[in-house]
Amino acid sequence: MTGDAVTANAVNAVNAVITDWGGVLTSPLNQAVDVWLAADGVDVARYKGVMRAWVKQAYDGSGVNPIHGLEDGTLEVAEFERLLAAELLTVDGAPVPAEGLIARMFRAFEPVEPMYDALRAARAAGARTALLSNSWGNDYPRDLWNDLFDAVVISCEVGMRKPDERIFRHAVELVGLPPEECVFIDDIEHNCAAAEAVGMKAVHHTSVDTTLAELRALGLAV
Repeated sequence: MTGDAVTANAVNAVNAVITDWGGVLTSPLNQAVDVWLAADGVDVARYKGVMRAWVKQAYDGSGVNPIHGLEDGTLEVAEFERLLAAELLTVDGAPVPAEGLIARMFRAFEPVEPMYDALRAARAAGARTALLSNSWGNDYPRDLWNDLFDAVVISCEVGMRKPDERIFRHAVELVGLPPEECVFIDDIEHNCAAAEAVGMKAVHHTSVDTTLAELRALGLAV
């Protein structure tokens, strides 16, 4: 191997894994939401119509809506719940209770142990690890994070949200490595593109098996 090749390999090495939480370290978001919709008897079409419009605005820059405020901490959780509940009805036409709505929405989240195991393996092999999550007022299972992350970045706690490039740069600074040495995992493709725009590698998480295969291809022990 030539000296130039050795240098290129060193520069391109991945030495940190930065991961999303919901939908990556947990069971899929849509599964949890489906459980909640059924349990609360929410009109599914009405919910999807409201959320489709809000999410589109949140990611394409076409307007500011409650998701922005919830994720960057400028909107109280209770107010977001009130605003969302006001847009919803049950299948019987009754109002949906606002209090505790987010907790009910994510109650069916389950930890994905193979992803936790992969992070532990990567960290044991010398990689740095970090969490980068857009919070929906989530009650995070922080007891599962003991000795797992070198840094934890929660959007509402830092006043920034994905896909803002500032939050990616903040996470990278906390792990102490250049973006080129970091890989970011997220189940939202738009966030992956934003990470790549600041120089990070990105893995769009669609399944545990494909994500682990991509991490191994980057040279990580997972």
